[in-house]
Amino acid sequence: MVNTKKRKILEYNAVFQAENDGGYSVWVPGLPGCTSQGETFDLAMENIREAIGLYLEDEQTKVEFPDERGQRQFLIPVTYQYA
Repeated sequence: MVNTKKRKILEYNAVFQAENDGGYSVWVPGLPGCTSQGETFDLAMENIREAIGLYLEDEQTKVEFPDERGQRQFLIPVTYQYA
C-alpha cells in the first residue's frame, strides 16, 4: 500500500522567552494557543516542534497555511529615557 498523504514543509516564527526561574517559554504567533516550554533552549525547541505538529494535526481541516517565506523577525533594542 502506498502512502498517499501529501507533505509540506512549513516554517513558523517562534518566540522564546527566558524565564527568571530558569528555562524558556515559547509560543508561535501564527498559531494561536500554540505554546510550550523547556528547561533548556534545546528542550524548548524540541517541545515547540512537537506542539506545532500536534496543533496542525488537530486543526488540520481549519488551519490556513500562511506563506511566511522571506519574512524575518528581529529584536530591536531601543533606549528610552523617562523621568
